[in-house]
This record gives sequence, structure tokens and C-alpha cells, in this order.
Amino acid sequence: MKTVTLVLGIHNHQPVGNFDSIFEQAYQHAYLPFLDVLERHPHVKLSQHYTGILLEWLQENHPEFIERLSALVSEGRVELMTGAFYEAILPSIPDIDKRLQIQKLTERIHLLFNVTPKGMWLAERVWEPFLAKPIAEAGVKFIAVDDSHFKSAGLTEEELLGYYVTEEQGAMLNVFPISKRLRYAIPFQPVDVTINYLRSVASEDDHAVVVFADDGEKFGVWPSTFKHVYENEWLDQFFSVLDENSEWIHLCHFSEVVETIPPRGRVYLPNASYAEMMHWALPPKAFVVYEEFEKFLEQSPRGEDFQRFFRGGFWRNFLSKYPEANNMHKKMLRISRTIHDIEQKRGSSVYLRAALDHLLAAQCNDAYWHGVFGGLYLPNLRFPIYHHLLEAEYMIDARLKRRGYRSEFTDFDCDGHKELLIESELLNAYFKPHSGGALFELDDKRVGYNVLDIVSRHEEGYHQKLRHGIEDPPSVHAVTDSTVASIHDLLLTKESGLERFLHYDWYQHGSFIDHFFGERFTIENFAEARYPEQGDFVNQPYSVAVKKKRDGLAVTLERTGGVWAFDQWKSIRVRKLLTFRHGSASIGANYELENLSGEPIEVWFGIEFSFGFLTGDAPDRYFEFDNLQLEDRRLRSSGIVEQSQRAAVVDEWLGIRAEVALEKPTSWFRVPIETVSLSEAGFERLYQGTIVVPNWKLRIEKKHNLRIVLSLTKLR
Repeated sequence: MKTVTLVLGIHNHQPVGNFDSIFEQAYQHAYLPFLDVLERHPHVKLSQHYTGILLEWLQENHPEFIERLSALVSEGRVELMTGAFYEAILPSIPDIDKRLQIQKLTERIHLLFNVTPKGMWLAERVWEPFLAKPIAEAGVKFIAVDDSHFKSAGLTEEELLGYYVTEEQGAMLNVFPISKRLRYAIPFQPVDVTINYLRSVASEDDHAVVVFADDGEKFGVWPSTFKHVYENEWLDQFFSVLDENSEWIHLCHFSEVVETIPPRGRVYLPNASYAEMMHWALPPKAFVVYEEFEKFLEQSPRGEDFQRFFRGGFWRNFLSKYPEANNMHKKMLRISRTIHDIEQKRGSSVYLRAALDHLLAAQCNDAYWHGVFGGLYLPNLRFPIYHHLLEAEYMIDARLKRRGYRSEFTDFDCDGHKELLIESELLNAYFKPHSGGALFELDDKRVGYNVLDIVSRHEEGYHQKLRHGIEDPPSVHAVTDSTVASIHDLLLTKESGLERFLHYDWYQHGSFIDHFFGERFTIENFAEARYPEQGDFVNQPYSVAVKKKRDGLAVTLERTGGVWAFDQWKSIRVRKLLTFRHGSASIGANYELENLSGEPIEVWFGIEFSFGFLTGDAPDRYFEFDNLQLEDRRLRSSGIVEQSQRAAVVDEWLGIRAEVALEKPTSWFRVPIETVSLSEAGFERLYQGTIVVPNWKLRIEKKHNLRIVLSLTKLR
């Protein structure tokens, strides 16, 4: 009789800092009902992976679930897999942290279930060849990655009915190919589709192995799947049919396959992830071309033969595509180096161990990239990353007993230009001298918050679908008892008219960004990033000098540039002297505008200050302008305020107040930054932050001076 070995793998995960309600919803709609169905089918065995984040939540909120899962593990029905405790993308973190992440989850699994996992789940299946060594050194015997990884190496569909061995410097690792065919069939297509495929690959030698491994959230959390999988009993039917065909479909754990079936050979896999991820990693224009070529291949008579050589981008290029993700990543690397350097030189301590835990939590992958899931664009996912990083820095400061402001010139973001980092036990203030002398990160360490945690409005390849209109696939509205649309096929919108909000920023928003406006300027065209900038200061190089003073630091940023004034290009110098006083959470700024044209000029000058808070609509987050009453004081609001001496952004939930104070009252305008991005629920508009711009219409004969103070106040 022809037989086939089927390995079922389920990966369950929630990001660090996700809302508790989201955890609970996923529990009630996926994790719990899946376990209920599994318990009703004693013949079914499978491999499961729970990230450390989710295990901790389950321990605290549903210990009864842990007990039930433990019983299945003891019965030999569930094989648990380890992985990065905080679901880090392993190629993106230092090798020492790779091992720490894996060991932390392995130890937690042993503590809870009294087993030592032999295999691991690779986060987002992001593979690079060197990973075999650190993974093997962490005690792991096998992993599973997508079959597209193998096909890119030249293997055919028929050669993927098993597993292979790879190695790095002699460190060996067993690697299973995950069937894309099954990943798209389960649980979306009728059960017969999977059974017929398994029948087509069954063999006489008992060595045919097929792997399905994918997200547990597709069994109840993804749109329409709860009704399909549980109410319409797809999962019950699937498990029942597997039992009915158990004579020739043999359910096994990964480890059982390794122990009983020899590998098909040795293989060296290229850099890869699943096909969708490699598509998402492409820049916008390449993203569109990829889709066009994919459709071309689908229509080609030999498209399936050529498909295996068709690859998209490379995960690391998310760090090129999104500067905001890169800044988080490079901050994480900087803190990792610091922690391990201190540990090597001074030994461990309570502070360092706490810092290390925060570092590992900040390596959670979800906020570092963006695809069909919100990822980077979701402020609530970025917030815990920065929070954990800043908590780690706070612990480092305590360990080293660091006080007062210090400065460092370093290529922080690895772009070939040096940034200026000003740090103390209270604040971090990071500047880009080569790009407007702008402040791009402002951290309040007392609160653990980056006030400039903002994602600018980037063009996305999928935006063309909004511009050209969306027609929902019939499956979205016509879910039957046997089929449902995959999340990768859904095109939904959470709000009509989103194409009106497709505006793209030509510079990275920040603070102390120097603007010159003209007659055609309006608050509306500024909000849409299509206003005519009259000067060349916003994203151009400034010289920089730092001077240590007894009571702190003085930073001078200066640029000699030009501005259009009455259709003439006039030379002007902008000098900003920033002062940081020890023990103070404020930045004083003395601006000097020097007219170098030799004749009086009239200019409209504004200084951009950006503030990234978590929501624009909550009543406990609002604007204050002196004692003026605003019609709408929400952070999402826009408008002009005349003759105010100070503007403040207040976040009572975080317990922080950011204020810009001037020497004399002037005019201000404020606009929100809103992105349009994809999430599981479709296209959505997200509040990222707010821009506040004090501005002056000036006649400058020689020089004009302005004094400003940017301060952060802890409210509790």
C-alpha cells in the first residue's frame, strides 16, 4: 500500500505589548477552540510552537489551558517546539542573543511541561545560511522552512517529500520543507483537496513525508475563519478524515520522522522567507513589477516550472525600506553591544540581567517590518519595543552610575553619515547633522517613551489598488461550508475614500526642522506634503560642534543656504545653539537667522516639532496653547492658533507633557500625520503623530534671534 507521513505544525504567537483584548480574542477564537477539537480526536498528533510571550500570557490568564496542553504533551500527542522566546528574526540579532532567545524558551518549556524540545520554529521562516551554526549550538536538531527555500536551491516538488541536512562550519541541522500547496489549502479549501494531494504523493517505500506548518491564528482569528473552521466544523471534519485514512496517512511529529526516516540528502539553502514576505520586502516599484511578473507566470504554459526560480526581495531590506524600523534595529544592536561589553568587563549584576531581559523583549519581530499585517505602522507595536529598549538603557545607567549629559558622534543608523547622540539618565536626543540638523529621536527615560516615535507616510506598492479601486473577491462575501478566502487574498477597506489620504513625505519628520514658507503655502498643502518649500534647510547638511560646559553641553548646528524671496535666491545662515543642562529634561534653543544677501529680505520662517503619541482621539491626550480654548483639542485635529507663547502636547495615560515655549507669542499651526496601510482587517488610516509649527513672518536686515525651549515633564 502506498503511504505518506504527514507532519502537522502549528505556530501560535502574539507580539510583545499587544493589547490584552487581542490576546483574549485570539485565545477564544483560535487557541482554545483548536485545543477543544484536538482533544476530541485522540488519534491526531501534531507539533506546536507557542512563543514565550504567549506562554507567559497563558500562564497568567489561563493556567487551565497550560494544564490541558501539558496532558497532551504527556500523552505523546503534542510535540512542543522551541524558538526565539520573543519571536525575534534570528538573522537580525547578534549571535549571542540568538542563543539566549532559544535557550530561554527551551528552559520555559522544560519548566512548564517537563520536556526538552528537539526542534524549533524559525520566526517568519527568515533563513540565512549561517543560521545553522548558532541554532545547532543552542541544542536544536531540526527546523522547518518553506518549500520555496528549497526550490530556489534548484530542488523539484518531487524531491521535497522528506527532509534534508544542512551545515555551517560542520554544525549540522535537519531542515524540513513546508508545503506551500498545503499552506494555501488548510484550512481554506475543502478537506478533500488536501487528501487528494496526499494521495498523489504517497509512495510504496514509507519514506514520503509532507509538512504542513503555519500560523495557529489562521484557525479562527483571520477574517471569516472562525465560522469556517469551528462553526462549520472544518477542523473536526479534517481530523476525522485523517482518522478514516490512517492506514495510509501516518501522522507523525517532526522528531519521529528524524528518528525513523533517513534524510534525502544534504542541501544548502539561499537567503529566503515565505514568498509573501519576500514580496513585501521589495520597494514600491519593484513590488508592483513582482505582481505583474507573478501574473505572467501564472498564465504561462510553463509558469509552474519557472516559478521556483522566481524570488522577491530580502528580509533585511525592510531596514532600508523603512528608516523607522532601521532606527529601532540599530538602537537594539547598540544596547546589545553595551550590555554584553559591560558583562564581559565587569561581570553580571541584577541591573544587567534586567537590562538583558528588556533587550530580548525588544527583539520581538512584529514592529520591524510590514506586510499584510500592520506591523511597523502600528504605534502600539512600536511602543513596547522602544519602552523595553529604554528600560534596558535605564538599567545600564544604574549599573554604571551615569549622571549628566554626554555626547557621541557615531554612525548610529549605518548610512555612512555620523549622527550626534546626546544622552543622560533623563533624556536621549539624537540628531542628524547631515539631514537638516534634525532631532530624530527624543527619549524620556523616566517614562520609557520615544516622543519622536513616528512613521512617515511611505509609498507602498499596494497603494495602487486604492487608487484604481478595489473589487472584493467573491469569496469574501460568499463563504461556503467548505471554502474561505486566505488573508493573503483579501482586499478590504475599513474606511471609504482612503485614496484621499495617500500623501507621501519627502523628508523624515522630526523636531528642530527649519522651514521657509512662501505665498502659496497653506496648512492644507503642508499637511499633504505638497507645499512649496522656499529654503534648502529641511534635509540638507548642517555643520555641528559640541562644547562641554560645567553645567551641561552646548551644541551648535549651522548651515549657510538660501531662500527664495520675491523670486530671488537670497543667501541666509541658520544657526541653532542648543543647550542641555545636567539634571534638566529640556532643550534650550537660541536661533540666529543671518541675512547674507546684503539687502533686507522678508521671509516666513517656521520650526517643525513632531510628537508621536499612541492615539489621536483619546480624551486624555490633547493640545494646550497657553490658556486658549480650542474647538477641537484632540491630537488628530488640525488648525491655526494665533498669538500663543507656548504649545503643549499632553498624554495623561503615559504621564508625559511635551511643551514648546517661546520668548514672545506668535502664530502656530498643527497637522496630524496619518498613514494608509494594510492590516488583517484591510486598508486602514492610522494616526502616527502630530506636527506643531511656530512660525514668524520676518523682515531681516542683518540678524534675527529667536529663543525656544522644548521640555518634557513627567506628570506622575
